[in-house]
Amino acid sequence: MDYLSIQGVSKQFDAGGSAVTAIQDVSFDIPRGAFVSILGPSGCGKSTLFNIIAGLLPPTAGDVRLEDTSVIGHAGQVGYMLQKDLLLPWRTIEDNITLGQTLRGIPRRRARAAAAPLIHRCGLTSFEKKKPHQLSGGMRQRAALLRTLLTGKDVLLLDEPFGALDAITRLQLQMTLIDVWQETRKTILFVTHDVEEALLLSDEIIVLTERPGRVRARLPVTLPRPRTPDMLASPELMQLKSQLMSLLLREVTAS
Repeated sequence: MDYLSIQGVSKQFDAGGSAVTAIQDVSFDIPRGAFVSILGPSGCGKSTLFNIIAGLLPPTAGDVRLEDTSVIGHAGQVGYMLQKDLLLPWRTIEDNITLGQTLRGIPRRRARAAAAPLIHRCGLTSFEKKKPHQLSGGMRQRAALLRTLLTGKDVLLLDEPFGALDAITRLQLQMTLIDVWQETRKTILFVTHDVEEALLLSDEIIVLTERPGRVRARLPVTLPRPRTPDMLASPELMQLKSQLMSLLLREVTAS
């Protein structure tokens, strides 16, 4: 049985008296510990799908099951990171990172000790006592990523977490995410508009259609692990990129 199962999920919204369908009959299964990226045109319903999986938004039809238990209407079952870091401005970086742990009742000292190795790995050791406004956007996003990784949830939804970062910072965080994922084997769903990012990170890529979003294709990423930046120039990745770009271009042309 698959760990996370999206079963015939559709969502309609009322737009001034007329129904707008954001996603339609979306179905896919994800095994435990997989890293799966979702690509698709802007407005195809990726964030709507994530909000449904997170239990924040009820579907019009269908179900989402985690270990064969429905998560519909049950928020807090997964970790969720958005493109905006959403750090609490009155808390230090260290206390923002450990927020999920302290909310679960873990003593502050123990939470900080558990977070320390990841804080060091992400180059934030000298900034633990700073407030968010004292850090660059890239550093704040590192803190937000660590907060999500330390929620204690086995499923993580990452909605374009690196989309607003410069190329160098984005690559650094991609490598950090790969390293931590390989150690923890969390189940990750990752939304991105960056084809190379999806290929570098993922075990599989799901391509959605224009709105209403439906599953157009599923592309296994067969590159060996561990993944490294030099793979971006490899013939294997370039071939996969060509396949993926063809899928996306056909979708754009069809619309």
